[in-house]
Amino acid sequence: MKFPLSVLDLSPVGVGVAPSQAVRDSVELAKDADRLGFTRYWVAEHHNMASIATSSPEVLITAIAAVTKRIRVGAGGIMVPNHTPLRVVEIFRTLEALYPDRIDLGLGRAPGTDPLTSRALRRSDDPEVNNLLAELLAFETGGFPDKHPYRGITPMPSDVRISSMWMLGSTLTGASIGAQLGVPYAFAGHFAMRNAKEAIAHYKANYEPSAKHPKPHAMLAVTVVCGESDEHAQRLAAPIRVAVAKTRAGKPAPILSVEDALAYVFSPAEQVAVDDFMLGAVLSGPDSIRSRLMDTAASVGADELMLSTLVPSLADRRAGIERIAAAMA
Repeated sequence: MKFPLSVLDLSPVGVGVAPSQAVRDSVELAKDADRLGFTRYWVAEHHNMASIATSSPEVLITAIAAVTKRIRVGAGGIMVPNHTPLRVVEIFRTLEALYPDRIDLGLGRAPGTDPLTSRALRRSDDPEVNNLLAELLAFETGGFPDKHPYRGITPMPSDVRISSMWMLGSTLTGASIGAQLGVPYAFAGHFAMRNAKEAIAHYKANYEPSAKHPKPHAMLAVTVVCGESDEHAQRLAAPIRVAVAKTRAGKPAPILSVEDALAYVFSPAEQVAVDDFMLGAVLSGPDSIRSRLMDTAASVGADELMLSTLVPSLADRRAGIERIAAAMA
C-alpha cells in the first residue's frame, strides 16, 4: 500500500459468541492483515465491557506476533493508570527481545473502563497519570536523577529497548505530551473525530524533534466498515450503533446481530451519543473506499490511518479488510 493503513482490534463479542472465541478471532484476523500488507496490528485495552474482549493486550501481542511475519504488532494501548510503570517496561522489552523491531507500545492516559473497575485494577497512593507516565519513561531511558530511590533498578532484559513508543489521545493534552516527548501520536478518531483536526495540528505545530523521531508522525484511528456496497456497509454498521448506545448508557452487552440491530429503536439521547461516536466513520463499498479513506486522512493531516471495525462477525471483518487492501493496492 502506498499510504500506510493499520488495524485496531477490540475483539468484538457478538451475541452467542464466547469472549474466548473473540480473542482467538483476533489472532486469525491478524494473519490476514499481515498477508494483505497492513502496516500495524494493534489491540486495545478495555475492562468490564461485555462487548469487548481485549483485556490483556500484552498477551494478545505475543500470540499475534508468533503467527505473523512482517507486520508490526502493538498495544493501542497500554492504559497507564492500570499498570505499574516498571512492569510495562519489562513486558515490552521482553516482547522486543522475542520479536525485534516489530513491537509498538502505545500509551494511553485513560483507564479504558469504569471508575470501580479501574480501582480494582490498580490500587495506589499515587494514581496521578502524568506521574506514572514520567516514571515509565524514566525506567525505559534510565532517566531517574542520581538520588532517586529507583535509580538502581534495571528493567530486564537490559540489553534491549522498546523500539517504538507512541502517545495516544483524544484531546489536546495527549497531543501536547506526544509533541513534547518527540514521539509518534495516535488520535482516537474512531470515537472522538470532532477533535481530530485540532489535536493533530497542535501536535505537529509544537513537535520537538527527538533523535529517534526527527519529524512528527500522526496516525488517525477511524471507524471503518467496507461492505459489498455502500448499502451493505450501512447494514453491517447497525450493530456498532446499538453497541455504542448501550455502552454510553452504562448497559454494555454483547453486540447484536445485524437483523436485531436494524430493528432497534433509539431514544433521542441514544441517537445523540451514536451520532457523536460515528462522526467521521467511513461506511463504504469497495468502489469509493479508497477515496473516502484518503479524504479522511487529508482532512485532518494524518500520516497514517488505523481502521477500527467493531463488527462482531469475523467473516465480515475478514472480507472488509480484503476489500480495503484490494482497493488500496
